[in-house]
Amino acid sequence: MDFILPAFLAFAAITVMSAVAVISVRNPVHAALFLVLTFFSTACTWILAGAEFLGVALILVYVGAVMVLFLFVVMMLDIDVSSMREGYVRYLPVGLLVAVVMLAQMLTLIGVGSRGTPFGADPAEVAGLSNTEWVAHTLFRDYLLPFEIAALILTVAVVAAVMLTLRVRTGNKTQNPGKQAAVRAADRFRLVKMDAERPAPLSPPPATDGEGKA
Repeated sequence: MDFILPAFLAFAAITVMSAVAVISVRNPVHAALFLVLTFFSTACTWILAGAEFLGVALILVYVGAVMVLFLFVVMMLDIDVSSMREGYVRYLPVGLLVAVVMLAQMLTLIGVGSRGTPFGADPAEVAGLSNTEWVAHTLFRDYLLPFEIAALILTVAVVAAVMLTLRVRTGNKTQNPGKQAAVRAADRFRLVKMDAERPAPLSPPPATDGEGKA
């Protein structure tokens, strides 16, 4: 018996249910965890469909990196859940209507596209390679220059974002990494020599009689 189709349907059902839970649960941390489940289930469906590279990239990039950032931001911010839930029921019919219209448009587009331009043979199967090997060969052999240009643009964007963030603003506390790296121990620690002095002995208290008089 071929278990690929039942497994694909099971993963797809889990993906849909966890995606609905992301926008319906009240706790933001629970929503982020359901989003992790959504990403993982989607990656499983992609692997079953033969797109191993996309599935592994989804797990490594989104589940392993982006979701950690999401959880960090959610736990660091003081989110007022009650104010976020206000008006949810009132705007729910409009949201469902928009979702149904978008789903119909996507299904129509997929149907028209599949009839107009039928899918050809899988290039990875034609080349006798796996999906990951075919993507690597194609990316680093046929599209090496666009890949390097995209990497350069992203690097410039990261450097520009860091420079914009580190600019000095009045009234804000800033750090100077150059001064912090060039600091010496003598600048932070000073040894002071002082002569030791013996304290004077304490005089005994005056004697008193039975009535408490000296």
